[in-house]
Amino acid sequence: MRLFVAITPPPAAVGELDRAVAPLRAARPELRWTGTDAWHLTLAFLGEVDERVLAELRVRLQRAAARHDAQPLAIKGGGAFPGAGRARVLWAGLQADTGKLARLAASAAAGARRAGAPPPDEGRKYRPHLTLARCREPADVRDLVAELAGFAGTGWTAGQIELIRSHLGREPRYERIGGWPLRAG
Repeated sequence: MRLFVAITPPPAAVGELDRAVAPLRAARPELRWTGTDAWHLTLAFLGEVDERVLAELRVRLQRAAARHDAQPLAIKGGGAFPGAGRARVLWAGLQADTGKLARLAASAAAGARRAGAPPPDEGRKYRPHLTLARCREPADVRDLVAELAGFAGTGWTAGQIELIRSHLGREPRYERIGGWPLRAG
């Protein structure tokens, strides 16, 4: 099964971002826009994981979550990977203590590795974001990044991490298969 560990923004934060993104979707229908139900902050992408690892993975993620405080977050600004002039991914950014968030991501990845589900992207620099759209071919999205630059959503406290299963297909679907609380901060 294809898995990742993430933080899911609350409905109010998703609604604010959706209102800001709606005119961008209308202006650029050629992009593959992600649905609001798919917006999440990936901490560790695990890829294909054998179901036999799942029980130990749950234990390890619970331990990882218990070692980290709840985190104040807000969706803010945007950007593109690898760059706005030839983008493959358009994303919304986050206002956060990036050091704490990176340590939480590293802890989730380490727990996955110890459970037997080594993240294929472990060791890469952690870049927190919410994917808004994907480009079939490299696209110039500088206009969209400029529009997102002024966006600043209402803050919230992320109080848990989640293990999510990704069902691929024409319309990808995400299924929450576990969640663990962070320490009350």
